[in-house]
Amino acid sequence: MKVTLLDYEMAQGANTGSLRHIGAIKRGYKNKTKLQSSWNSHIEGACGEIAVSKAMGKYWGGSINTFKEGGDIDGTGWEVRTRSKQGYDLILRDDDPKDRIYFLVVGVCPTYEIKGWIKGGEGMLDRFVNDYGDYGKAYFVPESFLNKITEMEGYI
Repeated sequence: MKVTLLDYEMAQGANTGSLRHIGAIKRGYKNKTKLQSSWNSHIEGACGEIAVSKAMGKYWGGSINTFKEGGDIDGTGWEVRTRSKQGYDLILRDDDPKDRIYFLVVGVCPTYEIKGWIKGGEGMLDRFVNDYGDYGKAYFVPESFLNKITEMEGYI
């Protein structure tokens, strides 16, 4: 499912991503790859969240510094993982809640494609464990293992 953000949606994503990045700098946080995350990664992540919200008809409040409280999409408990390139897997980590739904979104602003979704615990399988780039162990769930958006009935 492809989603193209409108001007004001891109502006909301850029503003939220910038505020998230400033918060990370102030707290001295490093991202999960042990490197200082970039402005771009925060902005693209926020825009990916907007794309899922728009596609699923859900409210996106653009929360800042709430981390794993309640999920990326308000009131759903859904998490969004935005990747920049086709063929990249959905990333799950040991500290991710296993009962939440995780979406894989691929693209760069303004156009994104929602590739699919999975419950965290269903994707945290030993066969998906890797340590790409020596950044630490994570689960890299391939797109072929994800549920299709059309299979969201019952979760909306």
